[in-house]
Amino acid sequence: MSSMVLAQAAAEVNLNQGLALIGYGLGAIGPGIGVGLIWAAVINGTARQPEARGPLMNIAWTTFVLVEVLALIGLVLFFIASAPPTA
Repeated sequence: MSSMVLAQAAAEVNLNQGLALIGYGLGAIGPGIGVGLIWAAVINGTARQPEARGPLMNIAWTTFVLVEVLALIGLVLFFIASAPPTA
């Protein structure tokens, strides 16, 4: 009888929220590294060729937005995964 109670208690635990949090934390590492690489390349390119700053900044902002969209998609998926199950 006690094993039945333990099985029911284990069935009520929602692991999705914790796993989704860990998944989003790991998924946010990629965009963080990507943003750092983007701006490091802009700084290096501007230091080597200062007259190319304008085009480099346009490319940098465009790629920055694309990388950050990936992080926002991960955030939305976190909230979807951690939502309580519907009955």
